[in-house]
Amino acid sequence: MKNLKKIIVESVASAGEGHIASAFSILDILSVLYDKILKYDAKNPCNPSRDRFFLSKGHASLGLYVILAEKGFFPKGELAKFGKYDSILGGHPDRNKVPGVEASTGSLGHGFPIAVGTALGLKIQKNNARIFVLIGDGEANEGTIWESSLLAAHHNLTNITCIVDYNHSTDRALLVGDLVKKFEAFGWNTIAINGHDHEEILTALKARHETKPTAIIAETLKGNGVKIMENNPAWHHKVPNNDELALILEELS
Repeated sequence: MKNLKKIIVESVASAGEGHIASAFSILDILSVLYDKILKYDAKNPCNPSRDRFFLSKGHASLGLYVILAEKGFFPKGELAKFGKYDSILGGHPDRNKVPGVEASTGSLGHGFPIAVGTALGLKIQKNNARIFVLIGDGEANEGTIWESSLLAAHHNLTNITCIVDYNHSTDRALLVGDLVKKFEAFGWNTIAINGHDHEEILTALKARHETKPTAIIAETLKGNGVKIMENNPAWHHKVPNNDELALILEELS
């Protein structure tokens, strides 16, 4: 995990842009999801029977990119070109450029409705693939999140799991409150976990309710694993200078 974080930091430093702290808060979740849960074929990423993952909080793209590269969706060398003019890897994921990316996301509140629509379509087709979508707690301020939640519950979409990266980054602007109770009120089976505990993550991702969609409220730490970043709003979209880069890489070594 530390090696993946080093790649993320170095990629941002080289590109001069990126969201390091947001990528760090979701990395444990994505690691377990792609290691133990998702059914996919990196050599045939559009296989109709595949499970789908949607990164609705698209600014955390580097967290997804390093996992996709590890799993062989594209060469690891592409990571060094992140954010460059000729790179397939932009600040937000592009489904037309990056193998394994299911939707082009970045405008918050858009990825979740796409995931719900996909889950409904697969249910109609009697396709047993599962849908996983990861949103941010700040993103939960968007009305589309709750409209989509109502729709998923109404259609009993047991094939979708929504993971909330609850790193409390929105607390200073607008408290979203008890997300467990909120998703329950919208008709979802809801599970609260430590978003950095791999055993808790695995158990939650395996869960599938008989009649309801499932929401996982994952308590995470923004910038997890690097002291100067943890819960520090300044690092939301900050590029490390040379001294900070050296300090971060030393901590991750």
